[in-house]
Amino acid sequence: MTVFRLGSTGGEVASIQIRLQTLGHYRGLLDGYFGGATETAVKRFQAERRLALDGVVGSVTWQALFGESIPAAILASQSLAYRCLALAGAFETDSGIPECFTGLSGDFDGQGLSLGVLQWNFGQGSLQPLLLEMARRHGVLFRELFRPDDAMLLETLSGDRDAQLDFARSIQHPVKHQIYEPWRGRFKALCRTAEFQAIQTRAAEALHQSARRLAGEYGLASQRGIALMFDIKVQNGSIPAPTRQQILADFDQLATELPAALREVARMKIIAQRRADAANPRWVEDVRARKLCIALGEGTVHGISYNLAEQFAITLEPA
Repeated sequence: MTVFRLGSTGGEVASIQIRLQTLGHYRGLLDGYFGGATETAVKRFQAERRLALDGVVGSVTWQALFGESIPAAILASQSLAYRCLALAGAFETDSGIPECFTGLSGDFDGQGLSLGVLQWNFGQGSLQPLLLEMARRHGVLFRELFRPDDAMLLETLSGDRDAQLDFARSIQHPVKHQIYEPWRGRFKALCRTAEFQAIQTRAAEALHQSARRLAGEYGLASQRGIALMFDIKVQNGSIPAPTRQQILADFDQLATELPAALREVARMKIIAQRRADAANPRWVEDVRARKLCIALGEGTVHGISYNLAEQFAITLEPA
């Protein structure tokens, strides 16, 4: 996971120490080991910049320290599944790693409450299993985070979908769909734990494997091809049969002499356009912007500029 905290090591930690030393916050060894002195220095810097005082260098603190996003070289050391997760999470929450793991939104889309890097939600039944797994694996922490309402929340999670949606709608503004406190703070705190981030990452792995199979069905072999299909699984669920037929017919019109890389991009563009055309009219252009950004390797989504190679180490190289 692309965060630096107690116990982290390496060149990036040394860069953090050097930067903190330059700013007058760190007086320890420049040894590339994130120890107590480094954590204290990070907290001093965070307090100065009025950032979350957690002593952890994630995307927000890194941006404040260096004036740029955490470089793709760091993400490059992660699996393709994690890089695809980081990209889709950025699209879903408009935040980078690790803040995208804390995405939280209300019932604007009729799903009750959406949470986490891929906006798992009550309406589709995708959020309940993650919360129940957290309670099962890390019961003490779960109870601490949601006390004194932990028992009520567990009972709700074990009930029927209508009751869960009623609960979600009862803790948010009926028009603006903003989650009320203390629930907003509780869910955000949950998402900032390493335990729940690990649960989210494991849940995303099944989507990644499904995306790989889907890419194979359409002859896509690149990292970007997998990322495109992963985003389709996340945002759209699937490719409907009529859309599949349109896509395959468009494939047949491609010039046979196209080089492999250009053919890969051409196929991704066709998939992007056709899947957007098949989306709910309310979301067509959002779907199109996301999918074309991946197909082309760069673009703007929700007003944020993306370059997949530079920011996520996702390229046209074979997956």
